[in-house]
Amino acid sequence: MPQQNGKGLRPYNREHAVQYARRWALGRNPLFYNFKGIGGDCTNYISQCVYAGTCAMNFTKTFGWYYLSSSDRAPAWSGVQYLYNFLTGNRGPGPVCEETGLDGLLPGDLIQLGRDDGSFFHTLIITDKDRDGYLVCAHTNDSLDRRLSSYQYERIRGMHILGYRQGSAGCNCFSFLYDGHKLVIC
Repeated sequence: MPQQNGKGLRPYNREHAVQYARRWALGRNPLFYNFKGIGGDCTNYISQCVYAGTCAMNFTKTFGWYYLSSSDRAPAWSGVQYLYNFLTGNRGPGPVCEETGLDGLLPGDLIQLGRDDGSFFHTLIITDKDRDGYLVCAHTNDSLDRRLSSYQYERIRGMHILGYRQGSAGCNCFSFLYDGHKLVIC
């Protein structure tokens, strides 16, 4: 069983999240619905990446973070602002993050892009950082290791994933999820 940190959180597997992000950046995992034509697939894809790094969902109706099917999922699974609200406010099972400046981000962390009016419209996952900045993966306009500096936005926020809480210990969903064979629910 993974060790917990001082906040009672298990460690986020950043390597799994990044591996999954790169594997599915230019394609669609058949285990999940593609929301591209009905509002965008970016946050659905990012939720898949974070799930690959935690194998923990939160099944609280309306305010949780889970996916069982396109018609049985929490708003936070596929909605930009809902994902932010869940990750930064989660006190139950599933991943937890804190908003931070871009300099505090690591591979596997998230970035959301926004408009001057305060709304946010796109979620990205960091896959690497070099001297020229961050590389990210995304869906809707599919991107594999694209430079963050190539995006257009007025506002930006970083989301550093601190870890996760999980009710049942020892669940490993990664290999099934990565290969697109089976959605293992933990």
